[in-house]
Amino acid sequence: MDKRELYQYLDEHKIKYEVTEHSAVYNMEELDTVELPYPEWDAKNLFVRDDKKCNYYLITVKGDKRVDLKEFRKKHGLRALSFASSDDLLAIMNLTPGSVTPFGLLNDSRHRVHFYLDSQFIENKIGVHPNDNTATVWMSALDLINIIKEHGNDVEIFEL
Repeated sequence: MDKRELYQYLDEHKIKYEVTEHSAVYNMEELDTVELPYPEWDAKNLFVRDDKKCNYYLITVKGDKRVDLKEFRKKHGLRALSFASSDDLLAIMNLTPGSVTPFGLLNDSRHRVHFYLDSQFIENKIGVHPNDNTATVWMSALDLINIIKEHGNDVEIFEL
């Protein structure tokens, strides 16, 4: 699902959203140079795997937070974690580095990726890329959760 197809999907499912188009950004520092309408609700997304390369996780937190993977793994009873490769990212979510987003889970046909979402988004907006790093989609975090669950991926809300 590319950006255009994602917007069509959201429209067909009558999900309210706003789009901010911007230049391509590849990390949170570059995003800081972009004028966003809701910067406090922008998300940072980490695509990680366990040390056996068997389990994959997408961790989505508010953009200003830092995730300690050792602490995260201990808190959630997971094996040692590290960042997944760009090859894994492409093979599983059909995304490239810099465009990691929960919407990529809609490309995860085998539902391999477990989605962890920062609890601070609940009852608020969330801003994520539309499978392309040249825009940010703003929508209800609850709508995003429902989309991911309906697709078949596991979703877990957590406090960081």
